[in-house]
Amino acid sequence: MDILFLGTGSAWRLPEYSCRCMICQKMTELKEERTRTSIQVTTSRKILIDPGPDLLFHMRRYKLQAPDLILITHEHGDHYLGMDDLLAYKRSMPPDSWRPIPVYATETAWETIGVRFGYLLGSLFEKRVSEPGVDINIDDTSITPFKTVHGKTARGSVGYVIRETQKDKKVKKLVYTSDFIDVETDLSILHDPDVLIIQSHWLNEPVENRPSHMSLQRALDFIKKWRPSKRMFLVHISGGDQVPGDPFNNTVKKTPPIRPMMDPLTQKPYSVPMCQQDWDNLAVKLCEDNSLSCQMTVPKDGETFTF
Repeated sequence: MDILFLGTGSAWRLPEYSCRCMICQKMTELKEERTRTSIQVTTSRKILIDPGPDLLFHMRRYKLQAPDLILITHEHGDHYLGMDDLLAYKRSMPPDSWRPIPVYATETAWETIGVRFGYLLGSLFEKRVSEPGVDINIDDTSITPFKTVHGKTARGSVGYVIRETQKDKKVKKLVYTSDFIDVETDLSILHDPDVLIIQSHWLNEPVENRPSHMSLQRALDFIKKWRPSKRMFLVHISGGDQVPGDPFNNTVKKTPPIRPMMDPLTQKPYSVPMCQQDWDNLAVKLCEDNSLSCQMTVPKDGETFTF
């Protein structure tokens, strides 16, 4: 199973346009960028998860081929608004050779997605419904949607468990949460994956979690419970944490923490990461401090992982 991280940032990308906070300024100085979170998973099929507004940019940068199927986690624009860019594949083919791409989303999510892209159904796309707990089976690949909680504006939110059965009958398992604040039921299928890709919108849980996103502080509880064995990846990184001494901590995007995570050695809060190197260092430290046996990685856009 191959994973390509097309984008790893939040709905506003990083650094955010016009933002003068210390995180955005540091990333700008280093020429670092995180586009909106999206991944491509390749088994015997090319699976595109969440074709957001940056999709055409991703297609060009990574020379993507047309996906065999698409999984949409929920009905927020940063997770599906690039769908019509996939017309590029159809427009460059003879009329009779195109087959619509199956697109999976919950019926609730389709109520929103269908309003925007209903004109492409039956021609560019084929509507398929993701039902939590009901497997989607394609050749050697089994995909199971699971219900996630992501607030009142994303009632159709799901994550996906992707399993690939090898010729020797061994099964590789990936759990992808997308945006969430909780899961409705802690299903056994979520436990013991080879790879876990989990949202980490903030470092510390904020006083007010307006967008119903997951912080790394809370994500650690899910990581310890689900026990990934090969690798855990943190995605959907934002610049919403307050950095001590930042004069722009008073902006709308910034939210103070309820109680920041503390370094057990120094008894001081962990430093808020402001760039890739900071995230890399913190990931190593958190694994050590929490006795996590699986490596934690904050992937860069374009990073790949094979297992």
